[in-house]
Amino acid sequence: MDWDKLRIFHSVATAGSFTHAGETLNLSQSAVSRQISALEDSLNIKLFHRHARGLILTEQGELLARSAREVAHTLAMAQAQLSETRDKPSGPLKVTTTVGFGSTWLTPLIKEFIELYPEVEFSLILTDGELDLGMRQADIAIRMTPPRQPDLIQRQLVSVVTHLYGSTDYLEAHGVPETSADLDHHNLIVYGSDLPPPTPSVNWLLDAGKPERRRKPILRVNNLYGIYRAVRSGLGLASLPDYIVPPDVNLVKVLPDLSGPSNPAYFVYPEELRHSKKINVFRDFLLKKVAESEM
Repeated sequence: MDWDKLRIFHSVATAGSFTHAGETLNLSQSAVSRQISALEDSLNIKLFHRHARGLILTEQGELLARSAREVAHTLAMAQAQLSETRDKPSGPLKVTTTVGFGSTWLTPLIKEFIELYPEVEFSLILTDGELDLGMRQADIAIRMTPPRQPDLIQRQLVSVVTHLYGSTDYLEAHGVPETSADLDHHNLIVYGSDLPPPTPSVNWLLDAGKPERRRKPILRVNNLYGIYRAVRSGLGLASLPDYIVPPDVNLVKVLPDLSGPSNPAYFVYPEELRHSKKINVFRDFLLKKVAESEM
């Protein structure tokens, strides 16, 4: 079976259309379509049902797609292992973490890491969803919950502590709460999404001090960085991890003795990459930065 055609088939099966696969492969839509038709002719089977809204794999296409994913995964692993035979860490390194942690704490550190290891080709994917490390959607994940996938190595990176914050403008207009009971009369901004929350206790603020009934928030936002920006705008109060709040912004820690449950952040990677130089140096780099920042 022609691997070039199989590689294109894998991209089409993943993207769900010739056009999107062509963008990934840097090929025209017509070139991708011709390659798929040639593969179908050589196998004497139909791999896709074609319709106006895109492509759907046939039963035979599903079978071939599973095999193609396994081949692509094996080749990606071989490429990673070959690149690790050099003296210095080198080659692609794809890291994923949450939008809030990545955009505020992690991203500013990447410049120093790249300067230390210029041969590492660094990619950062910020998403509050979980990528599949087993299928090499990323090499490393920094997650706020323990991994559920098998065959993953995890190490606690840091314990994240949250406190209540408000902007100086908001506090001047609405007053500073002196007890948790005062929160009943304040605008509260919390996490809200149809997806599972980043941590089970993310909305502890709604029940802090055990009010008679759960507080009603003024706004729900589906990622931490959005909550941070809403607090800075003066809309209300919110629970934020201390790492997300730099010292030179207009935010004040409110009720400093009141804090949410601490949540561990995990450094996670596939067991098969345990000897990777890239992963080891990046892990050690982050542990050093955590110690320096006293998170």
